[in-house]
Amino acid sequence: MKAIYRRELGSYFNSMTGYLFIAFLLVMNGIYFMVYNLVSGQPRYATTLSSVILIFLLAVPILTMRSMAEERHTRTDQLLLTSPVSIRSIVLGKFFAMATVYAVPVAVSCLCPLVIKLNGTAYLAGDYAAILAFFLLGCTYIAVGLFISSLTESQIIAAVGTFGVLLLLFLWDGLTGYLPTTAAGSLWGFLALLILVCAAVSAISNNWKVTCGVLAAGLLVIFGFYIKNADSFEGLLPKVLGKFSLNKVFTNFAEYQLFDWGGLILYLSLTALMLFLTEQVIERRRWN
Repeated sequence: MKAIYRRELGSYFNSMTGYLFIAFLLVMNGIYFMVYNLVSGQPRYATTLSSVILIFLLAVPILTMRSMAEERHTRTDQLLLTSPVSIRSIVLGKFFAMATVYAVPVAVSCLCPLVIKLNGTAYLAGDYAAILAFFLLGCTYIAVGLFISSLTESQIIAAVGTFGVLLLLFLWDGLTGYLPTTAAGSLWGFLALLILVCAAVSAISNNWKVTCGVLAAGLLVIFGFYIKNADSFEGLLPKVLGKFSLNKVFTNFAEYQLFDWGGLILYLSLTALMLFLTEQVIERRRWN
């Protein structure tokens, strides 16, 4: 993994990609920091980070679009797949290289609460907790981008697809508010989700027996709970999907000054899931 990590990290700084990513985040962070904290006198740096998240949606696709797509386009992935390196090492090496590039502007942003402290009241504990949440949220976004990049050999498609998924995650809270709240609506919603899960399992495993097993187990669980207590399905779909809101976790840190351990676990779990799915996609291509 170390060899892959050094190779990938070097590629970001031997080209303009790493420098552009870092410069873009630092410039936008500096602008929002000046407006909110230095000019307006807002004592919490977490307010600035809340605004930078939207800008971050544009920066992540630039960083992740070439991670796997370029390997497939140039056919250098064949060298990786036939090398004495595990697929997991390849995926983790690429992910940690991108996370290291992302860590540079995050590390610089750690100076901002100290600047606020030098000029007046500051909330260092809350701000640094928000920076931690911001970093883990960014790692989740990077893992999503890495997964999407592994699905195509076009960097443009990878970038657009990553932006679309990240935008969906950014708007997640608002979109779940439009979901049906009736018991029947929740039932149909869960069935639709089950079909999407089965489609993903089929695409990754290419095994109809596993797909049918997941489908049968899902139908048994959904209809079993619905028959047992249909009233419990009232408003259940938006409630369950609302638990996966990434922005809500960061809001707990930035606006409510709550250290959300469950939210951090959600970030880490989704990151691990995306890396696992990326590994499965590459593993399937290796054997095909």
